[in-house]
Amino acid sequence: MKKGLFILIPLLLMGYLIVITLIPRPKPQMVDAGNKILYNQNLESNNRDQESKNQNVSSDHIKQSLNCKSCHACEYPTKEDPCLIECPRQDLALVFNTTKEGPEVVVIDEMSENYSGVVFSHKLHTHMSEMSAGCTDCHHYNTTGPVLKCSKCHENTRSREDVSVPDLKAAYHRQCMKCHVQWSRENGCNTQCHSRKSPDSDVKLQQLIKEVTNKTHPLRPEPTKMRWETNYEKGKIVTFFHDEHVQLFKLKCADCHSNDNCTKCHESKTSKDFGKTIQIKKSEEEHHKSCSSCHNINSCQKCHKESEMMPFNHGRSTGWNLKAYHSKLACTKCHGNTVPIKKLDNNCTSCHKNFTLGQFDHKITGLVLSEGHAEAECNSCHVNNNFAKNPECSSCHDKDKSYPADLPGKRGK
Repeated sequence: MKKGLFILIPLLLMGYLIVITLIPRPKPQMVDAGNKILYNQNLESNNRDQESKNQNVSSDHIKQSLNCKSCHACEYPTKEDPCLIECPRQDLALVFNTTKEGPEVVVIDEMSENYSGVVFSHKLHTHMSEMSAGCTDCHHYNTTGPVLKCSKCHENTRSREDVSVPDLKAAYHRQCMKCHVQWSRENGCNTQCHSRKSPDSDVKLQQLIKEVTNKTHPLRPEPTKMRWETNYEKGKIVTFFHDEHVQLFKLKCADCHSNDNCTKCHESKTSKDFGKTIQIKKSEEEHHKSCSSCHNINSCQKCHKESEMMPFNHGRSTGWNLKAYHSKLACTKCHGNTVPIKKLDNNCTSCHKNFTLGQFDHKITGLVLSEGHAEAECNSCHVNNNFAKNPECSSCHDKDKSYPADLPGKRGK
């Protein structure tokens, strides 16, 4: 018997080695990457996975508050070379700039030949930009956290390879003149910005710097409510609660005023009293434009009423009063950051998924369950887990028990 085993075991091992040698196996693909050898046996599979991930990126992600560097590895991504990195999904590190950043005064003297340097009141302009597009109004291709200088993108020479990007002098003039021509009705070459070089140029320059240093824009009073009378037959009165849109719905000034400048509120530079704002006249299209980004302008009677509207009330507007815990939540906690605001039903399961016995604190609903009811499954009282309807008692009790006459506990404070 032992001799048979000694002969059989080596034969089995030899047979196994012959079989695994004859079975063909895929060879890993080897790619030379400098001094390293990368094994790309699953390269095609990985590419397919990545393409699938990219297809899941929301088409309106450009409207969201994202930092470009979270998705693009290079400094200046283009359509041809977007430099995409693997999407970090929920781990985004957001970077935003405020108007408090940056210098107070900037002297632009890089191209001075016949003129002395231009004194630019950077701080004052940032205060004015808060009403409109903010830093991005001038720093329009700033993809990273720190704000880049104009010279970072615009070359200081007219003779350059890429003529699609303005040179530095053209970039300065295009940015400044678009507002200043409207403001003073002239290009301002010799009156607003430039002065020809002279023996006392340096003295005048220092004097200008002193004049604009610590100069700030007056505080802008924000209206609480605005009211318009229109010619619309089915509702002549339109009421706009400005304070609600800013404080409750968290809109930024630029969301509505991104294309506004000084002349939208003030007369030209010749005016003597800038505290008095002008009456802005807008066309019907202009009035609707800023609203249409969030509201359906085809639903006219949403805004046009026969009398002045009341302030926003969640219960009156949606049919669901916010009580207890929900009244303390930000709108985005339930509705997200999408625009227009995502509509929800009043069923708890719209937001709260997978209720588990023993893990949900019923007290936050304003009702503390009794000891007997605390052990019951949710659907024992809430039929089909429909929390929008009143609970039913008939599944456990006789017909003499009903809600809210017979509470399954006591009201909480």
